[in-house]
Amino acid sequence: MTTREVLQELEACGTEQNRKVYARHGVGEHQFGVSFANLRTIGKQHLGDQQLALELWATGNHDARMLATIIADPSAVTDKLLEEWRKDLDNYVITDALTGFVARTPLCRKKAEKWMKAKAEWTGRAGFGLLAHLAMREATLPNDYFERYVDLIEREIHTRKNRTRDAMNSALIAIGIRNAHLERKAVAAAKRIGVVEVDHGETGCKTPDAVEYIQRAKEHQAKQGGSRSA
Repeated sequence: MTTREVLQELEACGTEQNRKVYARHGVGEHQFGVSFANLRTIGKQHLGDQQLALELWATGNHDARMLATIIADPSAVTDKLLEEWRKDLDNYVITDALTGFVARTPLCRKKAEKWMKAKAEWTGRAGFGLLAHLAMREATLPNDYFERYVDLIEREIHTRKNRTRDAMNSALIAIGIRNAHLERKAVAAAKRIGVVEVDHGETGCKTPDAVEYIQRAKEHQAKQGGSRSA
């Protein structure tokens, strides 16, 4: 299918209700309002089509860019491309979609370490989102790698931009769930941090309490018979 044909398919799947919902989550007017379920269904037909992904992203349409993060080839991306896409981020929905894609590429750690330093809201959010992915999926990283980021989060979370704070809180939770040693470190930091204020706009979203969330995750792991390294 051509890019034009895919755009027509996306437009046909969009609904006014979804457009209203996405608008409340910060998505601009350049959207069709396609559900995540439909995006995944369409994406299955084009997985790995890097050229189509590039062309979809270039349209500037929100749904097209969401689809691009689904079908793009993780092994084909370059540092330059990710930086170009990163500059286009303008809401947390597409930011998290791009974060999920970058997490599947060989550049995940490099981008995490760079983007966490950024003061820009969406870049910072992507960076800490990638840190959460590393905590959950990269088993080879030592505890001290994450300990320094716990310290960073504690030191800076209250001074970062709104949606970046949200991602920092999520990253702290992911680190605390990683193993018993990091749980103690993350919980202690979370208690000192206190309440993390995030404006979620006209949505029902809430910022989870890190201490409570880590404890619930620990209890869930125990019920499932899972174990964590000390």
